[in-house]
Amino acid sequence: MEQALRTGPFHLALRAALAARGLPLQRVQHHLAGRGIKVGVTSLSYWQQGARRPQRPESLRAVRALEELLRLPGDALIRLLGPGSTHIETERPASRSYRALVEPSDALEALLSELEFPADGGLHTVGHHERVRIGAGRELIGRDSQHVVRAHRDGIDRYLAIHHGDPGCDPSRVVVRARENCRTGRVRWDEESGVLVAELLFDARLRAGETYLFGYSVEDGTAGPSSEYVRGFRFTGGQYVLQVHFDEQALPVRCRRFTQTSAGAARGARGDLTLSGRHGTVHLVEQGVRAGILGIDWDWE
Repeated sequence: MEQALRTGPFHLALRAALAARGLPLQRVQHHLAGRGIKVGVTSLSYWQQGARRPQRPESLRAVRALEELLRLPGDALIRLLGPGSTHIETERPASRSYRALVEPSDALEALLSELEFPADGGLHTVGHHERVRIGAGRELIGRDSQHVVRAHRDGIDRYLAIHHGDPGCDPSRVVVRARENCRTGRVRWDEESGVLVAELLFDARLRAGETYLFGYSVEDGTAGPSSEYVRGFRFTGGQYVLQVHFDEQALPVRCRRFTQTSAGAARGARGDLTLSGRHGTVHLVEQGVRAGILGIDWDWE
């Protein structure tokens, strides 16, 4: 498959990728239909035989979706169709994998697979304002998010909110509440890792280039003392604002912002943050987010 993806032609690369994943064409068609992309089994068969080549915009969107479904690198198939094919969709930012950003990546990927979620979700962030609440027992009570996203392909109608609780978190007791312009769908969790994934369903299907604003909250409070809050970013770009609010009975002695290139990597770009004594908050603002990890940590003593 790797050789076919490097040298082509398109139909051989597609055939090799389908064979490597063991997906029958009927199943492929079902997955594409779930993403709002209509393509017949006959067309898929012709593509992998070399009898026809995808050329129409809808067909090229299907090829993009096939790259994600077959877990191929971005543009792996589309570039084999020649110049002019790679820009049929709204330009999407450079991205990172969940495996690079989340330590319990196997558990997360299993949950995403169960929900049949595409590799990149079809969305990237334009703006995200997040407020984290720390309780009197130093525990993470919850967080509130207002999110603005842009679709980089047609047919996107949901977002998956991921919550990784602190050590001792019981994800079965964590509650995800849809606040504005969305509703809660399926919720799945992994007990051992403390990871929870919740579907937030939009009121409409987005077309490539459209933006959408929605809000939601996560109520936790099931773990022990919290010492940090981190957010992983798969895509470059957009603005992120993080505010951490501490109960007046549990104020930290020091707070710092930090970045990481990946989970487990050394933390860099550290900087002290001033705690507002009156309101018990610290915050950071990142105007042009880079793919990676951004967060705030704090010392209790």
